[in-house]
Amino acid sequence: MKKSPFIVSLLLALLAVSCATIPRSRTDYPVGYREIGVASWYGKQFHGRPTANGEIYDMYGLTAAHRLMPLGTVVRVTNRENGRSVKVRVNDRGPFVRGRILDLSYGAAQRLGMTVNGTATVAIDVLSGPNGPKLSGDDLFTVQVGAFSSEQNARHFANGLSSKYPDVYLVTLQTNQNTIYRVRVGRFHEERGALRMADRLSNEENLEPFVTRKEP
Repeated sequence: MKKSPFIVSLLLALLAVSCATIPRSRTDYPVGYREIGVASWYGKQFHGRPTANGEIYDMYGLTAAHRLMPLGTVVRVTNRENGRSVKVRVNDRGPFVRGRILDLSYGAAQRLGMTVNGTATVAIDVLSGPNGPKLSGDDLFTVQVGAFSSEQNARHFANGLSSKYPDVYLVTLQTNQNTIYRVRVGRFHEERGALRMADRLSNEENLEPFVTRKEP
């Protein structure tokens, strides 16, 4: 039986929506993988504080934070606005700001000539994967839905979500200026599960969630 043009168009539209809702997993990040987007940098507020892999953050070093790349991944970052490039190692998680894909150390941002403007459009090229033993939590994913400077506000927000969603919890991050309380939902063994939850939170709660790897 020949399908009508309307049915064919409808099926194609549904397929497009499905693909847009649940993106293809990006957890492998093989050598040669390229990502293009906006990078920012972070400095004094976190200098001397532990990063996601337990190292002490050195703002003058050449490191970076990425939400999903395995810790220890080495990438080349190229500033597409001036052509400068630098090699950095991913040792932290972030940035949790809409529209940004990488948070660079101050030292790396200096090499790229982007400390004045604060952000730049960059290309990220994976040079090598992580070395050494993997952290036990490196295969877990979670969804961050908010960050607060007030613990009371964070708990109030988390309590409101916990009545509808399983496994809502707080993660604290101590900076040199204050304590940040991050509200997260779920622990997933596959990125696809975290993406589904992020999609649900976006649609049902009008939030801007971030899928990230969860370290111990």
